[in-house]
Amino acid sequence: MALSPDELARYARHVILPEIGGAGQLRLRRAQVTVIGAGGIGSPALQYLAGAGFARVVVIDDDVVDTSNLHRQTLFSGDERGQSKAERAVAAVARINPHVQASARVERIDADNAARLLAGADVVIDGSDNFATRLAVADATLAQRIPLVSSAVSRFEGQVAVFRGWENDKPCYRCFVGSDPAREGLTCAEEGVLGPVTGVLGSLAALEAIRAVTPFGDDTAGTLLLVDLLALRFRTLRLPKDPGCPACGAGAASG
Repeated sequence: MALSPDELARYARHVILPEIGGAGQLRLRRAQVTVIGAGGIGSPALQYLAGAGFARVVVIDDDVVDTSNLHRQTLFSGDERGQSKAERAVAAVARINPHVQASARVERIDADNAARLLAGADVVIDGSDNFATRLAVADATLAQRIPLVSSAVSRFEGQVAVFRGWENDKPCYRCFVGSDPAREGLTCAEEGVLGPVTGVLGSLAALEAIRAVTPFGDDTAGTLLLVDLLALRFRTLRLPKDPGCPACGAGAASG
């Protein structure tokens, strides 16, 4: 598979990067990324994923565009209110890059359908806004050995982490959060969020999805990036693998 003249021109700034090059761009050209949620995180992430030249982009979201979304969900315009976010996001991806095959799944992902909806993905970005969905996505990506980029925002803060829990030295999402629904925080509707905060975290999620397909720099799996934009402060934490984790620990492997 070779890049067309238009693709070579479109991705020229990637190709000249020694860490990406033509070989890395071809990896993206063959890869599928699945994005859970076309909201505050998914919206900017999808713009950069489309621009990066993934072969296939799948958007999973059962919600519709609302007026309150428009200050941060940059894929949408006011005349799209009431329409499917997933379908409008796919239309936006097609406008950004005609070389990308984009498709919408207008349904809520849960423990019963996650394996089906995520099948075929080379990397998954989870920008969902509830703990039950995040656990369902995390369990399905772990079972199918798909790198998971998990990102969340609230007010002026956010976080992003990459999970490959099937590897001996890497934690899974449950190593990080456990399985207690009481950990779930308030939503953006309840706490508020500054629009550009979602842009920063969505862009970082897209960066990590690209890194998962065509590795460059340090391996960030198992590292939690915490972003405090009220203080303009970034810090990273190494997340340990929990040997007793029911999802990826020794007991899970033997059970």
